[in-house]
Amino acid sequence: MTKRFGELTAVDDIDLDIRKGEFLSLLGSSGCGKTTSLRMIAGFEQPTTGEILIGGKDAVGLPPYRRDVNTVFQHYALFPHMSILDNVAYGLKQRGVAKTERRAKAHAALELVHLEGRAQRKPREFSGGQQQRVALARALVMEPRVLLLDEPLGALDLKLRKDMQIELKRIQHDVGITFVYVTHDQSEAMSMSDRVAVMSEGRIEQLDTPEAIYDRPASAFVAGFIGEMNVFEGAVRDTTAGLVTIDLGGGTVTARVTHSPRGNVLVGIRPERIHITAGDGALATNQVSATVVTRMQLGSSTQVVTALPDGTKVTATVARAGADADVDGLQPGDRVQLSWTDTAPIVLAA
Repeated sequence: MTKRFGELTAVDDIDLDIRKGEFLSLLGSSGCGKTTSLRMIAGFEQPTTGEILIGGKDAVGLPPYRRDVNTVFQHYALFPHMSILDNVAYGLKQRGVAKTERRAKAHAALELVHLEGRAQRKPREFSGGQQQRVALARALVMEPRVLLLDEPLGALDLKLRKDMQIELKRIQHDVGITFVYVTHDQSEAMSMSDRVAVMSEGRIEQLDTPEAIYDRPASAFVAGFIGEMNVFEGAVRDTTAGLVTIDLGGGTVTARVTHSPRGNVLVGIRPERIHITAGDGALATNQVSATVVTRMQLGSSTQVVTALPDGTKVTATVARAGADADVDGLQPGDRVQLSWTDTAPIVLAA
C-alpha cells in the first residue's frame, strides 16, 4: 500500500503480511511512515493505492468503528468523571451489550491487566502506568482481531516503561490477539516482538525476527539503527569456501558469507564481538592496532572507544565479569590490539 499527502510519499508501496496471533513492531525514526501505516490499518487514513485485508476482507474505505481492530494511543483518553470499570465497559455500552454482561467482561479485562479490586476508582487516582493498563483493558474488552498500539509507553518513565513491556508481552501471550506495535525505541521492539519491520523513508528495510535483524542486518541502515555497529569500508580480495577476505587498508578481515561479494563493500562488527589486548605486537588476520580515545564504565560492561591509524573510530564493549586487568586499566593514548573471530564481521553492502 502507498499513502501520499500531496507531493509527500509517507508510505511507499509496502507489502506487509501480518501473521495471526503475532506481536509485530513497526520500528523507525520520526517521519519514517510507521504511524501512517498504523493509521491506515486502523482506518483513520485511507491508502492512496493498494489494499488492506483484515481477516481476508478488504477494509479500504471502511471507517474505524466498522473494522475488527482497536487502537491504544500514547495518551490514555480516559473519561475523568467515570469509574475505571465504566471506562473499560464504555465501548461495550456503545455496542448495545447488556449491563450485566458488559460489567462482567470489564471486570475480566481489569483482571487481565492486574487491576482487579480497583474498578470503582477514578482515573485521577491512578499512576500513568496504571492508566495505560486501563486503556489497554478498554481496547481488549472489545475482543478485536487486531490490537494496534501507537507508542503507548512513550509518556512513561524508564522503569515504568520496562515494567509495561513485560506486561504487554504477557498479556499478548495470554489473549492470543495479533498486536501491531509502533515505536521508535529499538529496545522496546527487540524485547517484545516476534518480528520487527524496520522502516525508513516510507519503506520496510527489513522484516524479520529480532535475533535475525541484530545478527544479520540486511543493510548498513539497519545495522546502524539496531544497536551499535562499527562500520568499515574495504575491498574484496578473495572469496574461497564461504570465506571472504577484505582489505581495510590498515588490516585484513575474513568473514563467513553465504554469497560472493565483489568490489568495495561495507563491513560491520558489533562492539561486543571485539576483543581488546593491551600493547603492540605482530598483526594477523582479523586484528588491527589502535589507540585508546576514552574508556567508560557502563555498569555491567566497559566501553572502550579507540582510533585506528587513519582516524576511524572503533568501539569495543567488554563484559565487566570477563574484563581483564589490562582493559580495566586502559587510559587515553594507550596502544591496543583489536581482534575478532571470522564469525563476527557482517558484509553489509557494496
